[in-house]
Amino acid sequence: MSIRRLPEHLVNRIAAGEVVERPASALKELVENAIDAGAGRIAILLLEGGTSRIEVADDGCGMPPADMALALERHATSKLPDEFIESVVTLGFRGEALPSIASVARLTIESRIRGAEGWARTVDNGRVEREGPAALPPGTRVVVEDLFARVPARRKFLRSPRAEYAACLDVVRRLAMARPDIGFTLEHDGRRALSATQVEDRPGRVATLTDRALADNSVAIDLEREGLVLGGVASLPTYNRGIADHQYLFVNGRPVKDRLLMGAIRGAYAEMLPRDRHAVVALFLDIPTDQVDVNVHPAKTEVRFRDPAMVRGLIVSGLRRALDAAGHRSQRASESALSMWQPENISSPPGEEEGARPQSGWEGEGTPHRLPLESRSYSTVNEARPTFFAAPPQARAEPAWTPPPQTAAFPMGVARGQVAKTYIVAEAKDGLVLVDQHAAHERLVLERMRAALIGGTIASQALLIPEVVELDESACDRLESRAEELSEFGLDLERFGPHAMLVRATPALLGQSDPKGLVTDLADELAAFDEALSLKERLDAVAGTMACHGSVRAGRILSVTEMNALLREMEVTPHSGQCNHGRPTWVKLAHGDIEKLFGRK
Repeated sequence: MSIRRLPEHLVNRIAAGEVVERPASALKELVENAIDAGAGRIAILLLEGGTSRIEVADDGCGMPPADMALALERHATSKLPDEFIESVVTLGFRGEALPSIASVARLTIESRIRGAEGWARTVDNGRVEREGPAALPPGTRVVVEDLFARVPARRKFLRSPRAEYAACLDVVRRLAMARPDIGFTLEHDGRRALSATQVEDRPGRVATLTDRALADNSVAIDLEREGLVLGGVASLPTYNRGIADHQYLFVNGRPVKDRLLMGAIRGAYAEMLPRDRHAVVALFLDIPTDQVDVNVHPAKTEVRFRDPAMVRGLIVSGLRRALDAAGHRSQRASESALSMWQPENISSPPGEEEGARPQSGWEGEGTPHRLPLESRSYSTVNEARPTFFAAPPQARAEPAWTPPPQTAAFPMGVARGQVAKTYIVAEAKDGLVLVDQHAAHERLVLERMRAALIGGTIASQALLIPEVVELDESACDRLESRAEELSEFGLDLERFGPHAMLVRATPALLGQSDPKGLVTDLADELAAFDEALSLKERLDAVAGTMACHGSVRAGRILSVTEMNALLREMEVTPHSGQCNHGRPTWVKLAHGDIEKLFGRK
């Protein structure tokens, strides 16, 4: 078969396959055009997830009739005044979107520039159907109807209207985050689904479009290095999600999905989140146009950096610095958690009327109140009051030799007691603090080990009697091959036959740890490592395993002095608001939350 030149309508349909994958793709191109036109407000209307109708109206600069006809031709654009494509600053620049959409749907464009009359042009699957005057305010309105209706091969690959609507909503949300100076509204099947008014700050727009609780559970990102500027917001490690769909990345105001940037986020949160949890972030990277290539994907959702290592380092450093500055912060108690507190219904003892006032044994001014015996039908006192002979509630108390410290001087408050031998109850100036003693001490031990490794090696404590730990042969082989590296962590191991290891010393920071459990867990951890990686490259995993064995266990009774010492160390230790697995180490009930629980507010 000889080579032939493809007809124009077929070229447009092939281009549509690259640019217009689904309704969300078409919507993205139309909203980007509205943003590039200088719009201050953009209104979007969808029917059946965008498969039946997509309408985008803006108050931008508009187009004269001649430009409107030219905009429907391939590779015609106003966004490249010269040939330097690497200097493009607009969201669109390829000149393919409108003709591609018009080749697979019915497309109507209405536009009017200020001081002139409006004009409309309708193209139905590549054929101009109507053209003439139109009445509309200054700006542009684009309507896409029956997408892929005449391309059944593409239509059948579309998902349900609900799924297509979710993809459209995600597109609008990302573009709205990038431009807080523009107001956005989105209606779907007659229902208002999104409304974002014009604001000046990005954090406010991000909180509006994601979760308003993010504002109270996030840190601000602000870092500049070698001409690159990184800004945005990032959630505390304790405020996370089960999927990574709540991670928004922007390069020069362009929403992108880049593996390098996603990997940098995972690296920054590596030791603070479990593997199946993901942070909520919105990062805005401003970079000189000559250091990034945006023309690597037809949909312009991917970019390529000239120096990817520097970009990754900037993101990791920016996130780490902000999280370090957060110190001991943890997630605030959510409304769902507070709703779990319910007033207990205390039933009256048998024989008492419902709602009767309980008698205290005294009535009036010192006059004893006694119920007549004949009014009761109980055979024994214990039957009338089952708790009469029960021992009174008892609790541990310690003499206060010195006055208790003032709560105003300490952010984590002052220890007032211990619950279930696991949770420390502290009183702070602005509320009640509950601390998980095991999770908190686990984080403190990890941070101590990190600091010790930075200074060299971790001090070890020799065992009076070396302990033999029996393992399978492959686990012993893994530990033996890493014995020299483990010694830097303060763990001294020797091979003791084919199925055992001899523990001679453990890290001094761990105190009285369980050598057998520690070595067993380390062997399992090493099985998941790449042989080419050194233990220092997997510092967080190894140190985290050791820290878990060296921390204060749940079920241990602590003295008031020990509890206060733990609280004071948490206040000065970075990341002490979450344990090594990403769970919160403490929560606070603010005075207002407590008042709500008791109906005072």
